[in-house]
Amino acid sequence: MIAPQHTDIGTKQKALAINLDPPVYGSFAEIGAGQDVAANFFKAGGSSGTIAKTMSAYDMTFSDAIYGVQQVRRYVSEQRLISMLDHEYGLLIERLAVQRGSTTTFFAFADTVSALNYQKTNEGHGWMGVRFQLDPNGVFNDVVLHVKLLDNDNNLQQQAVGVLGVNLIYACFYYHDNPAVFLLSLMDELSKDRIQIDMIRFEGPNFTKVDNRLMSLMLVKHGFSDVAVFGPDGKNLQPSEVLYKKHIVVIRGRFRPIINVHLDMLSTGVKQFMQEPDVDKTQVVVATELTLQSLKERNATETAEIDEKDFLDRVDILCSLGQTVLISNFHEYYKLVSYLSKITKLKMGVVLGYPNLEYIFSEEHYQDLPGGILESFATLFSRKVKLFIYPTLRDGVIYNCLKFNPPSHLIDLYRYLIANNKIEDIRHYNENNLHVQTDIVLQLIKQGVEGWEQYVPAEVAAMIKERCLFGYHCPVSTGPETVTANNEDSVAEVADTPVKK
Repeated sequence: MIAPQHTDIGTKQKALAINLDPPVYGSFAEIGAGQDVAANFFKAGGSSGTIAKTMSAYDMTFSDAIYGVQQVRRYVSEQRLISMLDHEYGLLIERLAVQRGSTTTFFAFADTVSALNYQKTNEGHGWMGVRFQLDPNGVFNDVVLHVKLLDNDNNLQQQAVGVLGVNLIYACFYYHDNPAVFLLSLMDELSKDRIQIDMIRFEGPNFTKVDNRLMSLMLVKHGFSDVAVFGPDGKNLQPSEVLYKKHIVVIRGRFRPIINVHLDMLSTGVKQFMQEPDVDKTQVVVATELTLQSLKERNATETAEIDEKDFLDRVDILCSLGQTVLISNFHEYYKLVSYLSKITKLKMGVVLGYPNLEYIFSEEHYQDLPGGILESFATLFSRKVKLFIYPTLRDGVIYNCLKFNPPSHLIDLYRYLIANNKIEDIRHYNENNLHVQTDIVLQLIKQGVEGWEQYVPAEVAAMIKERCLFGYHCPVSTGPETVTANNEDSVAEVADTPVKK
């Protein structure tokens, strides 16, 4: 039976429940600011029933001697965390399996955390994971996550790590059957202004039905993180690990479906970005971005739920094209740039269509900011960022930066941005693409109109047909007769235009 979330149970009660659970037994290895996790189990009472060992290889020389020299020479890295889990879980099995393996579900908890330093010049963060059995002598499972610590005090950050560690271990043993509850329970006795969990991964025989991409989407959906990232292989990644000290080029869209226009925008925009004199071509990461709002737009209501299958379909298609996919909760571009600027100080590029340039200069979108549009522009354009504008065809006229007419009181501001190389037209685009719009292609797919394939990449067309995506009607054999079927309701989408708030 799937256990419900016990929202009324606190950290001490969780630790005590584990301590009093006879089969659960394991070790704790903590580096840096993670010392409070094991401490919570000691303070709860009955810890001798749970704890085989606690340790902290705080010095890097000691850590390397125990866990091996890591390719990434940092305390706080996923590689070091995995080596800690390998070592500590291996010791448990080696030393205790014969003696008590038939009655015990072993676990190894590990974390490596950097909290706020004395000068408060760093950003607290860390890796945390549990390797655990659910059956005696069973195969182990892993749950690994990355956390950002937001408290402005070292002791508070350590306390938050302690609470999160207890929540994680408790969830592994009591909520493993319900990933949604598992995820929500990690924030018990914590708040979103104290920590962010920006990556989580479930692996093992008890998690074969868990899609880690959906878990990362849930992190963003529930406000546990602002961003989630997937690699071209579809595996979720920790944003800072991928983007740290990189030139980042972002293209935002609904990609429902991705069409040739999107690929032309991306290829031409990236090519121009690479030609910038202050860009190191070997350090460029390109990301296709989906926002939470774009994932909800099949239903225009404020309470619209995200269609998980539709989300996975879009991610699968983008990854099949070799794209790194970024999911964000940033509707406004300046918020996205602000987030990325905390990860890298190198120049960034944003590729966007002409309608989004109009959106950026529309003042009604910044009414919640005390400084209005100037405040948003100070965030967007004060960073090392450049906008690359893909033209739009309207009534036979190609609209680009030269055709753009902002409100009269913003004309000088716009000219300043152009003169200072902050906004630039995309050149050498394929003019034949300009008459194609995503919503039109989507309707052609749903209606089964012959020839829609010419507007999308060949591999995308093949996936749409094979999986019956985006309302495509697939023939279904029913014996002597054949009928058609599709996997969604017929819902129109307006794409390649700015999203209304």
